[in-house]
Amino acid sequence: MRPNRIKQMWRDGKFVTLGWLSVSHGFTAEVMARQGFDALCVDMQHGTTDMSDVWPMLQAISQTDTVPVVRVPWNDPATIMKALDLGAYGIIVPLINTAEDAAKAVAACRYPPVGMRSSGPVRAVHYGGSDYIAKANDEIVVMAPTCRSRSACRQAPTRPMRCTWPRATRSATPRTSTGSRRSCTVRARRSPPAR
Repeated sequence: MRPNRIKQMWRDGKFVTLGWLSVSHGFTAEVMARQGFDALCVDMQHGTTDMSDVWPMLQAISQTDTVPVVRVPWNDPATIMKALDLGAYGIIVPLINTAEDAAKAVAACRYPPVGMRSSGPVRAVHYGGSDYIAKANDEIVVMAPTCRSRSACRQAPTRPMRCTWPRATRSATPRTSTGSRRSCTVRARRSPPAR
């Protein structure tokens, strides 16, 4: 199976740059995949992307060494499994608020006996390799950002914020964001009081 570059970089103690695709078009994905990002996320939660848009975008990304990631709209096992079957090597599951939510998301990304993922990697076998089913549990990345402070996430885009994602996902994002991140836990820096 094709190794997941995200996991390799994390093992080496490196940060992973993750580009974002909110516009659902294969050409956009193709251009962005050539911009030097380590991974590229197809955003199904807040972008314009539907499931029918995902596979051509993943095909475009997979022409490069960029790792294809999909942020699903919800913690829905069917959607998660479909995105993986189409060739996503990473899944971002939004709105994980409990241990049960996290367990459900991970189970959808893992084949039995570890999880409940059904066997039907339509395109994933072509991208990942003929031993995909045997090795996918070890290579697929599951990320679960939480949003404990919605008011902090709604800060003005120009106001610097510091992401405080859990250690596993923090490596996939910059330490400081100047834009609003609706799906990450943030702590807004306080501005000095007006005089």
